[in-house]
Amino acid sequence: MDTAGSLTTSTVSHKRQKMIQQIIITFILAVGSLTMIIPFWWMVSTSFDMEAIFEFIMPPRFWPGEPSWSPFYMSFNNVPMLRYMMNTFLLAAGNIVVSIFSAICAGYALSKIKFAGRQVVLVLALSTLMIPAEVTMVPRFFLFFRLGLVDSYLAFWLPAFGYVFGTFFVKQFMDTIPDSLRESARMDGASELRVALQIYMPLCGALIATLVVLIFLGTWNDFMWPMLILTTPRNYTVQLGMAMFSMNQGGANSVALPAVRLAITTVSIIPVLILYLFFQRFIVESIALSGIKQ
Repeated sequence: MDTAGSLTTSTVSHKRQKMIQQIIITFILAVGSLTMIIPFWWMVSTSFDMEAIFEFIMPPRFWPGEPSWSPFYMSFNNVPMLRYMMNTFLLAAGNIVVSIFSAICAGYALSKIKFAGRQVVLVLALSTLMIPAEVTMVPRFFLFFRLGLVDSYLAFWLPAFGYVFGTFFVKQFMDTIPDSLRESARMDGASELRVALQIYMPLCGALIATLVVLIFLGTWNDFMWPMLILTTPRNYTVQLGMAMFSMNQGGANSVALPAVRLAITTVSIIPVLILYLFFQRFIVESIALSGIKQ
């Protein structure tokens, strides 16, 4: 009886402790979620608020006092943001194609092809990740200036061939795929490029989706490199357009218009959210598959 009673007490105590842990974890996650959601919701709310057209409303409120689409109309009327968004989409598409192609080919070579110095190449490539991009930005500018590629999108696409993070990501993922697939294809006369693109690449769907989101997000939010390399306003990206709007280079009414600035910020975030929601399932799948070993 005493043993049964002690076991019951221990079980109840364990369940209670587990429930308390779950409550604490849920509370922490809820606070973290609110910390992320509240600024975003305030931004969207203020972008529709005509009462905030000239100054911020204090204390902040989370529902527009006078809802209107006018801030969005004014944002697109003062600066050609639609063109800047299309420019950025074009840049991102080129970066995605070039980066993923090079990452698949290089990652496949480092993972499946046995050649002398393979580990040295991998270590040297990874060591470049420790160098801040700002350190190489000026030398890159002078390089593309000498090549005559200033104000050209090639200055974005050519460096994408050296996508080291994607190469390492693909290499680690392909290490989990059996070598027997490559050996069978090679016996049938397939070239290494065909094996990489037609056999291994389709197996990396979740990984590619993750890289698409990361590359698109990096291109969409990039400011420093476009500011250095692009000189013609018609070639500007979203971030340069937003900066030009804030500095009153896009129109006489763009100063001290918080609702308009937040409207243009809201519009610039929408493509990123849509892309992430579309690829969210694949990102979770790639994280799950990364723990599977051959």
